[in-house]
Amino acid sequence: MNRERMAVKYDLEKRKYVLGGAAFVIVLLYLARLFSLQMLSDDFKRNADSNAFLKRIQYPARGSITDRNGRLLVYNQPAYDIMVVMNEQVGVDTTDLCNSLGITREWYERRMAEIKDLYRNPGYSRYTQQLFMSQLSGEEFSRFQEKLFRFPGFYVQKRSIRQYQYPNAAHILGDVGEVSPNDIKADDYYQPGDYIGKLGVERSYEKQLRGTKGTEILLRDARGRIKGHYQGGQFDQAPVPGKNLTLSIDLDLQALGERLMTGKMGSIVAIEPKTGEILCMVSSPNYDPRMMVGRQRGRNNNILGQDPHRPLLNRAIMGQYPPGSTFKTGQALTLLQEGIIVPSTAYPCSRGFHYRGLTVGCHGHGSPLPLIPAIATSCNGYFCWGLYHMLSNRTKYSTVQDAMTRWKDYMVSMGFGYPLGVDLPGEKRGMIPNAQYYDKAYKQSWNALSIISIAIGQGEVNLTPLQIANLGATIANRGYFITPHVVKNIQDEELDTLYTKKRYTMVEQQYYDVVVQGMRSAVLGGTCRGAISPWYEVCGKTGTAQNPHGQDHSVFMGFAPMDDPQIAICVYVENGHYGATFGVPIGALMMEQYLRGELSEASMARAEQFENRHLYTPFDYDSREQ
Repeated sequence: MNRERMAVKYDLEKRKYVLGGAAFVIVLLYLARLFSLQMLSDDFKRNADSNAFLKRIQYPARGSITDRNGRLLVYNQPAYDIMVVMNEQVGVDTTDLCNSLGITREWYERRMAEIKDLYRNPGYSRYTQQLFMSQLSGEEFSRFQEKLFRFPGFYVQKRSIRQYQYPNAAHILGDVGEVSPNDIKADDYYQPGDYIGKLGVERSYEKQLRGTKGTEILLRDARGRIKGHYQGGQFDQAPVPGKNLTLSIDLDLQALGERLMTGKMGSIVAIEPKTGEILCMVSSPNYDPRMMVGRQRGRNNNILGQDPHRPLLNRAIMGQYPPGSTFKTGQALTLLQEGIIVPSTAYPCSRGFHYRGLTVGCHGHGSPLPLIPAIATSCNGYFCWGLYHMLSNRTKYSTVQDAMTRWKDYMVSMGFGYPLGVDLPGEKRGMIPNAQYYDKAYKQSWNALSIISIAIGQGEVNLTPLQIANLGATIANRGYFITPHVVKNIQDEELDTLYTKKRYTMVEQQYYDVVVQGMRSAVLGGTCRGAISPWYEVCGKTGTAQNPHGQDHSVFMGFAPMDDPQIAICVYVENGHYGATFGVPIGALMMEQYLRGELSEASMARAEQFENRHLYTPFDYDSREQ
């Protein structure tokens, strides 16, 4: 019996400790939770603060953009966003709200769901303002402002949106749109509903243009009514406006280029050789930058995206084309520097290059001929023979691969094969093949004849119009270039040294002088006769680039004046046939506009003719808008 009593007593003692331990754990968990809520979590604090304070972001004015002559291209105009604090919108008459804003109930419900979606709206909080509707006009804002008191939790945030003064330079200027989730993840400056540069200088100079946000702290009473600034605004922070940009673009030159390229696909790029400043950058077809403003931006972007001619593509830096005979100038410089030729070296050209059953055709001209006339007449045979003798020279190079590597190094030093580094997003590198490329393509069995077409800017060689224009600037400078850029000046800030430093090629100045003579001869009596001017000496080189998908491309590369170069230019017209058909006359008109400040009457008539010569049927935007 005693043993049984002892067992019962032991069980009771055991239960007492178990119950006591459980109670202790519960109390401990409660205290831990209480500590977490009061000390580690700011939910209650935020809730309390949200009842007493309203922290309102003050958005800075985005920097303005002007052209090189001070003409205003981009500025700001007022707009209004509707913001919502989810925790405060109690008892809102949603029907009245929708009618006041001119939206449907379905749109309202969809937008509310998007705001609460943490994937689409990372960082969402029910205590902070969220963007409900953006970019109301002044008239829309006035109508809504009268009824705002009926909609607790809804606020008006004054913003500014971009306004583009002219219908030009869309690919350079770019546009501004609402931030994406990736933008927010990449930079904690942004929150949902903010705007960011999407393309052009709006994108590449976003940090300079955007400025710094400010904050004002407002007091609210128990009913949520604003009673004024907390402590008289002592803790408010004023926004810092963005910095203004001065572009290197000449608006008149840009506008003329866009007119001349109407109905054509291609590009015009003009550079000031001494500074690397881009004077114009035309990509055709283009679009009016004012299409990408306001709530219609997304709709218009979709319409432009459906155009098969791809107006959103900046062909000046993204188009990769065979440079054709403009590339021969780079070949001449390489052959001279390597000692493969001297200016008096003559090669035969009986309507082209003929060797061991291989033929590269040419047009009629004198034969044999030395280098300067070969540049002037754009002789294919001359440059094919020159490259053949370089790649086959076993005295200077142990293998064809060694010779090819040396050739490639010259091309890279001239700015080919890699992005130049222009201050615009999306620049492509073009294509300069190397020995490894051909080893793989030909399974180690290749020679100079296998790749001879690269001597005349065909085959695997591809350049962007910017790279071709930069070649012209390099020749104009007799051996160096400064990285092309579209921003001339940033308010209170120096340009990156990349845009001020001279980049020298592997070729000595004396050989550039020879090529300049050849390009001058091309204008005086060769393939560029259409570019001759009575006011200044033009140097040029045509290109007729073979196109397997249609008519040949028309190309012109040149600069002027010869001894004091102020402009270097590339004109590239897709399916434009000979270089002299479109490239040369368009280039001549562009140089005249820039160097003289205007076109003569005869040139204006000629410009009008080219404006009306269309090479493709424009996309029917009106039908897409229905």
